Amino acid sequence: MDNLLGDFLRARRERISPADVGLPDSGRRRVRGLRREELALLAGISSDYYIRLEQGRDQNPSAQVLDALARALGLDEAARRHLHQLAAPAQPGEAEPDVPASIVELIATWPTNPAYVQDRLTNVLAANPIAAAVSPNYAVGRNLLRAVFLDPAERDLRRDWDQMAADGVAGLRAALGPDLGAAAGLVADLAAGSERFRDLWARHDVKPRTGHLVRLRHPVAGDLDLHSDKLDVPGPAALQLVVFHATPGTRDAEALASLADLVSAT
Repeated sequence: MDNLLGDFLRARRERISPADVGLPDSGRRRVRGLRREELALLAGISSDYYIRLEQGRDQNPSAQVLDALARALGLDEAARRHLHQLAAPAQPGEAEPDVPASIVELIATWPTNPAYVQDRLTNVLAANPIAAAVSPNYAVGRNLLRAVFLDPAERDLRRDWDQMAADGVAGLRAALGPDLGAAAGLVADLAAGSERFRDLWARHDVKPRTGHLVRLRHPVAGDLDLHSDKLDVPGPAALQLVVFHATPGTRDAEALASLADLVSAT
């Protein structure tokens, strides 16, 4: 039986040093980070109860206990919500519907704004031509996390590859919550093919997918800095519309417009 709650608590506990929380450190520790008893003390719960939680022998902590653990671990709001989700009963998944036709039609009318729709596993479900010109992995049927970690060309494309890789893994955990089974095949493939993915996955970082600046080294357009905005598509399928744009009047905007001209000419 999976112990998602315990795995998360253990991973985050091991990343905190005694000095981080004002505890003395004898220097002769056999475990990384805080001891279980120390975290229990900081959270105001019994050591025995915390050990049962981490070992998966008790998987129904109260909201008050979870909040106390979140404070003791120094979790941000996204990680605190994730902790609560891991302690909630998993709900059976539902088949994801197709991308609304109106969204597909909308992004097709944007010749200079790369745009695509992804599901929570970062599978691309729709994309416009200029998006595919920015990266061939912005195409229906591709998985963006798989591309980031397993496609050498994608690593060459991204000047901010390290940060994107870390954000991508943390974003996957945030999108899945306790439903890790939905990504079992993807996680297994990435873990088998990428040591960096294994390291990041083991950290249990959680960071919702939000807009950011994408820094590319494009083989045709040169260096490009594009703003990426992520918009939730209404509906039960947790789809996101991702749209790129360059700051008007910049060299990035000119380069993107030239790339769009090449796409329209083909």
